[in-house]
Amino acid sequence: MSDDKSAREPIAEDARIDALEERLRAAREREEERNRPQVKGVDANYRSGNRALADLIGGIFGGFVIGWVIDRFAGTAPWGLLVMLFLGIIVAFRNIIRAANTRPDDPPADQ
Repeated sequence: MSDDKSAREPIAEDARIDALEERLRAAREREEERNRPQVKGVDANYRSGNRALADLIGGIFGGFVIGWVIDRFAGTAPWGLLVMLFLGIIVAFRNIIRAANTRPDDPPADQ
């Protein structure tokens, strides 16, 4: 009868094994979390690349259009176009540099 009672009682070794299994489970969860692909980071990089491209194209195209309009109405061809195109490029690069200096998880800064 004493054998039946000892078989039902937990052995001191079981507590250590249970603690070890718990630590292994926690380590596996941490490793899975660490190795999980970061979709957010990939998406943020894609968005920042598109924003840089849009800033560059928009700055150049905007400077071209405004310069062309100034030349058309003021008769200063090609100087208005050249000056505004140059200013558009400067503004585009300023926006790209400013966007590159912010962290992807930061909200955009208001001016």
